[in-house]
Amino acid sequence: AEAQERQERSLVRMEAVAHRVREQHPSVNVVSILSLRLPELSRKLRDGSLPPDHVFYAYVGKALQIATETNCITEFLQESETQLRKAKLTEKRGLLYGVPVSIKDSIDCQGHDSTLGFIKNLNKPAAEDSVVVQVLKRQGAIPFVKTNVPQSLISYDCKNLIFGQTRNPLLYTRTPGGSSGGEGALVGGGGSILGIGTDVGGSLRFPAACCGICAIKPTGNRLSKRGILSGVVGQKAVAAAVGPLAKDVDSLALCLRALLSEDMFSLDSTVPPLPFNEEVYSSTKPLRIGYYETDFFTMPSPAMRRAVRETKQLLEEAGHTLVPFEITNVDYVIFNYCVRGMFADGGSSFVKKFKGEIEKGGTRLFFWLAKAPQWLKTLLSWISKPFVPRFSSIIRSMKENTVEEVWSLHHEIEDFCHQFIAQWKKLNLDVMLCPMLGPALGIGYPAKLSVAVSYTMLYNALDFPAGVVPVTLVTDEDEEQLKSYKGYYQDWWDRTLVKALRGSEGMPVAVQCVALPWQEELCLRFMKEVETL
Repeated sequence: AEAQERQERSLVRMEAVAHRVREQHPSVNVVSILSLRLPELSRKLRDGSLPPDHVFYAYVGKALQIATETNCITEFLQESETQLRKAKLTEKRGLLYGVPVSIKDSIDCQGHDSTLGFIKNLNKPAAEDSVVVQVLKRQGAIPFVKTNVPQSLISYDCKNLIFGQTRNPLLYTRTPGGSSGGEGALVGGGGSILGIGTDVGGSLRFPAACCGICAIKPTGNRLSKRGILSGVVGQKAVAAAVGPLAKDVDSLALCLRALLSEDMFSLDSTVPPLPFNEEVYSSTKPLRIGYYETDFFTMPSPAMRRAVRETKQLLEEAGHTLVPFEITNVDYVIFNYCVRGMFADGGSSFVKKFKGEIEKGGTRLFFWLAKAPQWLKTLLSWISKPFVPRFSSIIRSMKENTVEEVWSLHHEIEDFCHQFIAQWKKLNLDVMLCPMLGPALGIGYPAKLSVAVSYTMLYNALDFPAGVVPVTLVTDEDEEQLKSYKGYYQDWWDRTLVKALRGSEGMPVAVQCVALPWQEELCLRFMKEVETL
């Protein structure tokens, strides 16, 4: 109740801030400020043609509106007002000078809670800013709000017992995606020009795809994760990453340019000192692009398939070469690398997180399986195998492993990664075009559809950079074709997915753009190409 009151007070404070400026500067053209893309906005802020307080107040007002509509903001960072005053006096103007930035709940901001949607994490303010937030501030950015997440972060919806459900700004009955769902809603609704989130199975890419914006999940260690909390601590099978969300690709590139600075490399020496490679990002040489329309695990919705096909055709017409890529064994990757990797301790550390919490949120299946004794899991897995093979596989993947088994699993994932790269190199590819789950599912459905993370989570297991770009909207014809959707397994999950996707005319659908490890600039260059076309 206290946290909800604090959230309410935050919105009241934002209202007061926005009101004060309307009184003092009635001539500020909020609409024109909000219509600027990040590269233009930051240029105007740096050359002094736009005062930072005008921009700040424009975004505080808009963020308040989107928060009221979607419930995406958990807290207003009051120190942003002090930072703003200091910014006006500073001579050194970083790349993000005066740019208001929204921050996901799980990323530490000094003096504020990082709750992960858990009640036990309330009133435990972070002792210092995470490295990413420190670097943003050194580049002149002004972190101004923290945004909502699903309980535990192991979900692609956005609901917890403290702050409740965040809604999709484009259609309130839909999920904004997760776990960076508050970011997706706020940036998608226009209340923030740049957001920072994290991704361990699609948690940046789902919200971007659901809310019709762009995001990039870099290679796990390209940006510092110091001071960022994760859903399952210490597991090394599935790589987590931190990255930006924005309306367009140039904005993502500007953010990475700012973050990949000496500041970050000195604050966290475990991050490779690779500055942003301008040459690769601005290159115009034709690309050799692999592509696939399905992973043969989650059957793509008609709109997903069309999104890949139409993008492929446009890329070919623009002079790029497209090569079919054969994707295999995704079921094995999902169950044996992802689920088993994240729950290699049989889920006991995951269960511990929920100790003393009132509700288990959108992760009931995993929670229940993690608590079940091993004999029961074995029995259930055996009984369900002929009828629901995927359920049987999940149960099998949730067993407790010995240290030897975990090491052998890590070794197997490394081998898989090298095989995947070998197949990529054999085709001489630069990048890959892949489907992205969409359109946004109905609220509450992600909890019932954990298996649908297959398109995104593959690239966490491989630790490749992957971004999403919205390319089309769901048509009536897509809806019509959805009626004959069966799925590859024709099980309960396949039937549920159809229900979750129904009635989505006009909702955005994205594609995924992927590159090899440490090739974020090439990934962004490809995303930019897709966006332009």
